[in-house]
Amino acid sequence: MLTFSIFAVLIGLLAINVPVVAAIGLTSVIFFALLGQGSFLAMLPHRMYFGTTGFTLLAIPFFILAGNLMNTGGITRRIFRFAGAMVGHIPGGLGQVNIVASVIFSGMSGSAVADAAGLGQIEHKAMVDDGYDPVVSASLVAASSVIGPVIPPSIPFVLYGAITGVSVARLFMAGFLPGIIMSLGMMAALAVLAKRRNYPCSACRTPAREAWASFRGAFWALMAPVIIIGGIMTGFFTPTEASVAVCIYAAILGFAYRDLKLRDLPGILFASLHQSVSLLFIIAAANFFGWLIIHQKIPDKIIAGLVALGASQAHVLLIMMAVVLLLGCFIEGNAIFLITLPIFMPVAKIFGIDLINFGVVMTLLIMIGNLTPPVGMCLFAVDSYAKVGILPLSREVLPYLAVIFAVTLLIAFVPGIALFLPRLVMGGM
Repeated sequence: MLTFSIFAVLIGLLAINVPVVAAIGLTSVIFFALLGQGSFLAMLPHRMYFGTTGFTLLAIPFFILAGNLMNTGGITRRIFRFAGAMVGHIPGGLGQVNIVASVIFSGMSGSAVADAAGLGQIEHKAMVDDGYDPVVSASLVAASSVIGPVIPPSIPFVLYGAITGVSVARLFMAGFLPGIIMSLGMMAALAVLAKRRNYPCSACRTPAREAWASFRGAFWALMAPVIIIGGIMTGFFTPTEASVAVCIYAAILGFAYRDLKLRDLPGILFASLHQSVSLLFIIAAANFFGWLIIHQKIPDKIIAGLVALGASQAHVLLIMMAVVLLLGCFIEGNAIFLITLPIFMPVAKIFGIDLINFGVVMTLLIMIGNLTPPVGMCLFAVDSYAKVGILPLSREVLPYLAVIFAVTLLIAFVPGIALFLPRLVMGGM
């Protein structure tokens, strides 16, 4: 009953448009007061501070900054041109280019919203100019943007690792194959739709000379994922240090390409600061909420209930997935991590669910939430410039949502797919 009451109050506050951070904080304060434990509120500043001081969390503002530097520094345009030379001729044309460009960009920023807001604008304009319906174009941009946090590096993986203590490097490795499978699934779905609806595409392959020129133009941008992942795999730097390295690399490339100017830096830094503070403030409030959950022994009560019902690992996994999918319709993805993981982690351990694979599954579920109204962050990011309306965009994105959901189920119940690379490259487990 207490568990239900806590989440009823939290969802009720969110339903009346109370900001996420305020809803999380107020719920914690209300229940500590109602339970006669008001003295614990003296720990609020300490718990909020403690929640944002982990070394791993330093990676978040740096990956945000890296994405903003790339969007301003001309890197995204070069990636899009190279992707066009590679796949612009297959059914779906620029739609396929959109997906491949997002795969490449995902190896640098780790943020779905950064992809949707930056590279997405270039992709959307190019597709509309090529004859695509604006809604179709916008749906592809939104769907492909969620590839970013699955293929490493990934801000959600950093957050998950910081909360659970799971190796971020292993999470990065675990996300690679699911991300590629998701991308191939989207490309297949697009190819089918392209033939049915006669989407425009290039009649012939890009000439070899032009393809080579696009590769040369994008070469140093394409090296960014190699440097990040290669450095982490070889132990040259940690994921947190990798986030700093990619910022420096993106800035150097931006100035070298002469697309990034000194006068651009204050705006980029301020935007990155604003995004980082917004996310870290939620993390701070959620840490206090997590303390409430643990203090009231809610995970223990849930575990006892599930055991009493004779639930299997598959049943528990499906229940947790359903909860995240439901919350994803109403709450921003990072907040879902922070609200649910203090409850889910003990349950997952008791029922033998691999925490690395569970991190990938949780991230995929969060990506589905980014594409579902009324709080689909990627839908809003794309509609901010596409101006096609959230409801038409939501309908058009459904085929790609089906692909992501199918991949999520596959990864959830065939964990060997996600765990293959961590075991191969890093051993153990």
